[in-house]
Amino acid sequence: MRKVELRAGVFLAPFHPLDERPSLAFERDLELARYADELGFEEFWFGEHHSGGYEISASPELMIAAAAQRTKRIRLGTGVASLPYHNPLMTANRIAQIDQLSFGRVIFGAGPGLLVSDAHMIGLDARESRDKLDIGLSVITRLLRGEWITEKYDGWYDLRDAHCQVLPYQRDLEVCVASTFSPNGGSIAAKYGAGMLCLAATTMGGFDALSTNWKIACDAAARDGRTMDPSSIRCATDIHIAETRDEAMDQVRNGYERYLLYIKNQSEQLAQSPAHKTLEELIETHQIVVGTPDDAIEQIHRLEQKVPDFGCLLILDKNWADTQAKKRSMEMLARYVLPAVNGENRLRQESFDWARANRDGFIDTITSATKRAFEKHAAEAPRDIGVALANR
Repeated sequence: MRKVELRAGVFLAPFHPLDERPSLAFERDLELARYADELGFEEFWFGEHHSGGYEISASPELMIAAAAQRTKRIRLGTGVASLPYHNPLMTANRIAQIDQLSFGRVIFGAGPGLLVSDAHMIGLDARESRDKLDIGLSVITRLLRGEWITEKYDGWYDLRDAHCQVLPYQRDLEVCVASTFSPNGGSIAAKYGAGMLCLAATTMGGFDALSTNWKIACDAAARDGRTMDPSSIRCATDIHIAETRDEAMDQVRNGYERYLLYIKNQSEQLAQSPAHKTLEELIETHQIVVGTPDDAIEQIHRLEQKVPDFGCLLILDKNWADTQAKKRSMEMLARYVLPAVNGENRLRQESFDWARANRDGFIDTITSATKRAFEKHAAEAPRDIGVALANR
């Protein structure tokens, strides 16, 4: 039995093939956020990318602003804001504003930036990005608390009496840090009391790094006299489910091949690139789930072995299935997978079993009650007839 109820969310880069109209692609992404809100998913994350052709959302803040107008309760995350690409004051101001627009539903997810091609376009050395993530978080978190900052970083920012004139709607806006393979994510999460976005949770190398990076975070926090909360950890993985495994495979195969064109374009020259992997290979090695609710439950239990009571399962949306099949998969996860993992129907099952175990006694009771009713009616019937005749 879990000590922490597992939440569900969606992590959207997003990935869209080159032949689609961007405006309609964005519209489908926002519709997915609306539907996730309707199903009771608790988080929806939008990415930031600037090159490569497929990952077309350059501003998670703009996507969140639009999604906030179409949703009611779901929390909306920057997944992630690439801190080295922006002036820290401007990032802090955007985060504060979208938190106000959403009435406090924003999660501030931060990372160093994934694509080297993005950093190249603005003249940044991507090898410095992880250090800049730490520095940027230091500045931005202070600004979001209302501090005034005068500080300079040559080649990046020169802040003079910098402050946010509007603070976030939330007093304690949640911060999350991207964590994949390196120990950097765990140590920074501990430093800032942040959650961890484990975006490679079931990939080769990423799965093994889960427990390692979680231990790094816990040890670092302990040295500062604090503890890490496992409910703040998000584990992201590819999951698409249907009534049968064959049906699920049919729904994603063409989309996977289209997605693979992007991966090949980025890294086909590398022998270990995922560009060379088939769906079957990824499924067999537990890197993805394409199957049934039972397969999804099994994957969650595998993740729990690495980080017990991790807080949120994020479905990585890579646009493999069409919108209707994707929605059905999300619905099945909400209807069948989460209740099984969280034990939501435990008392219903106990009541069901109890009713079966005692059914003979209950049937005897109702049979006896029915017999008594007939006997009472028979005993009172002559008197009732006599009264009726006397009144004629």
